[in-house]
Amino acid sequence: MEDLLGRQAPHSLEAEQSVLGSMLIDSRCINDVIGAVRAEDFYLQTNRDIFETIYEMFSYSQVIDPVTVLDKMRERGVYDEQTSTKYIMQLMEITPTAANAKQYAQIVHDKGLLRNLSEAASDIVNTVYEGVGTAQDMLEAAEKKIYALRRGNTNESLEHVGTILLKVFDRLTELSESGSDISGIPSGLRDLDKFISGLNKSDLMLLAARPGMGKTSMALNIALNVAKKYPKKTVAFFSLEMSKQQLVTRLISNESFVDNKKLTTGQLSVDEWSKIGIASSALSQTDLRVDDNPAITVAEMNAKLRRIDDLALVVIDYLQLMTSAGSRQNYSGENRQQVVSDISRSLKIMAKELNVPVLCLSQLSRANESRQDKRPMLSDLRESGAIEQDADEVLFLYREDYYNKDTEKQNVAECIVAKNRHGETGMVELQWLPQFTTFADREWRHNEG
Repeated sequence: MEDLLGRQAPHSLEAEQSVLGSMLIDSRCINDVIGAVRAEDFYLQTNRDIFETIYEMFSYSQVIDPVTVLDKMRERGVYDEQTSTKYIMQLMEITPTAANAKQYAQIVHDKGLLRNLSEAASDIVNTVYEGVGTAQDMLEAAEKKIYALRRGNTNESLEHVGTILLKVFDRLTELSESGSDISGIPSGLRDLDKFISGLNKSDLMLLAARPGMGKTSMALNIALNVAKKYPKKTVAFFSLEMSKQQLVTRLISNESFVDNKKLTTGQLSVDEWSKIGIASSALSQTDLRVDDNPAITVAEMNAKLRRIDDLALVVIDYLQLMTSAGSRQNYSGENRQQVVSDISRSLKIMAKELNVPVLCLSQLSRANESRQDKRPMLSDLRESGAIEQDADEVLFLYREDYYNKDTEKQNVAECIVAKNRHGETGMVELQWLPQFTTFADREWRHNEG
């Protein structure tokens, strides 16, 4: 790329040298530097070798000073008898002050980002001129490259265990300081959270049930709880079945405890209008965004989500209504099963790439209707294919009163955890509140006053 443009790639040797000099002068600044810059951000190979040496020593809690670093460089095979010792001493002499190490590191990181951007742009141009694939495929590939840069994720899938250990310890520290007994985002349903450890980043969670069991209601329930708990973060809800107005009407009922039927007819008392006003004010304080495009693909969804800076949760209602990226038409039989499997795999990749929990609703086949015990099983997943394999958690909703009107378990829903990569499987009982189209913990009580 440099030869092509006849110019040097962006870099700052002064900043690189000052970062390394600061780390050698005062090892206390290393923690800040490592959090702000990576080895590949260094333009000069010699500087990169020194940084990687210090990084490795830091990962193993070794003493870091000019003598130990030079010894480690010999061990790693990056020591030059003619220049290394002299260069290390020079780094310490030319560094103005170690107090500004973080600012020097930011300069180095920014220059590295510009080089990566230049490389990505070159790759995009080459892809366009090669003409392989559709315009949509090229656009998707281009967006992925740019998004990877925004996330600080270059395509280096092989990562040293020392780097990963630092991330693991950072996460453990974060969890210990939070005081929470779950690792993920609370769904608002405490008993369920204990089972699945909350909504975990990069997880694909599948919520499946027969029509009328309350899949959409539970998804809205969780989305609203997360949006209220994290008002500065975005919750994205993609509805391929219901309109935006229908969804928001349900949210108002959920938040205001006004009967959903009254909201559909508009026959409201003065007190109910007041409750709606308060609920609407509360809803407007959240960053819950709704998309009701019935023909959206995973690629289009992914493109929209990448533009959101602080995403907390993605909800999709529901899997079988989605179309594949390669075609807008529906399939039947085995072809349709393959399409649904491809979509579920794409959703898992999207969850991992965005590093957020993705809650996807799914239909069930009618197989359970012919059984005496109508509780859903994994084999009941409609057009299942790879859905069961791709999902990190699979939840089923079941209400006995749906099939048996005389049961003692009126308005009691069973949330069956059929697959759980974060713990055991089992069943959690929830309270179903049909008039408000919402779910709650079993001990929940609503005071009409």
